[in-house]
Amino acid sequence: MAKAKWIGGFLGLLSGGPIGALAGFVLGALFDRLTDDNGFSAGGYFESENEGYSSGGSYSSGGSYSSGGSYSSGGSYGGSAGVDYGTRNGFLFSMLTLASYIIRADGKIMHSEMETMRTFLRQNFGQAAVDEGNAIMLKLFERQKQMEAQSAGSYRQVIIEACQQLRRVLNRPQRLQLLQLLAMVAKADGRVAQEEIRALREVTVQLGLDESELNSMLNLGATTLDAAYAVLEIDPSATDDEVKAAYKRLVVKHHPDRVASLGEDVRAAAEKKMREINEAKELIYKARGL
Repeated sequence: MAKAKWIGGFLGLLSGGPIGALAGFVLGALFDRLTDDNGFSAGGYFESENEGYSSGGSYSSGGSYSSGGSYSSGGSYGGSAGVDYGTRNGFLFSMLTLASYIIRADGKIMHSEMETMRTFLRQNFGQAAVDEGNAIMLKLFERQKQMEAQSAGSYRQVIIEACQQLRRVLNRPQRLQLLQLLAMVAKADGRVAQEEIRALREVTVQLGLDESELNSMLNLGATTLDAAYAVLEIDPSATDDEVKAAYKRLVVKHHPDRVASLGEDVRAAAEKKMREINEAKELIYKARGL
């Protein structure tokens, strides 16, 4: 009996262009094979591990930011929309495509990196995503290797064009959520290599986003005061009023309802992001006695 598909074959407005071309290479053959309950194995693709490969207000789940600086539960930012499956499928496939570029930024793929990716998929999208996501990533690595063997830099050019396509098709909140998930992938093993940061910066710029937004996402979950200021995208010299305004701005910018049409799992990742923004805000407020 066929497994439920985490990513469907229809990618909506992303069915054409560079993302559609990659999807055509990857998805058709895989979906037929994903009926196998054993899923996929690396099949000797990887190199060996040794060789490398509250005061002032807060956001709470299901709520809205109200005047006076508090985020109260029970409201919404425009309400939760129904899921747009074409956009969702394109979003998820694009996430894996860009993740494949970032993971392989140093030219190597380690078993530990793929295990980290599988853990990321399991924790954020559920068990159903693991086999399918893993299989798609392996095919993307295969395609990357093929293209680079034919012409150095060709896969990088496809990634640049894919980001430009995403910039046209996805709205800014969706692109911000995509960037956060990529930052989570990069951080999942407890460190972010310089090559991964370089690749993330390149993706950020091509998506039409700011490096301060990438820096914010790379610092989510950190417990230092400097990291908290980076999360709020402000300098430690900011006034108290500027801190409050920055927090309110982030609540509006990253509100989970803005990505509700991508599905509950993506929205849940946005909820996690907002909790970590809250934690950064509270750390700053405590240090300032607000």
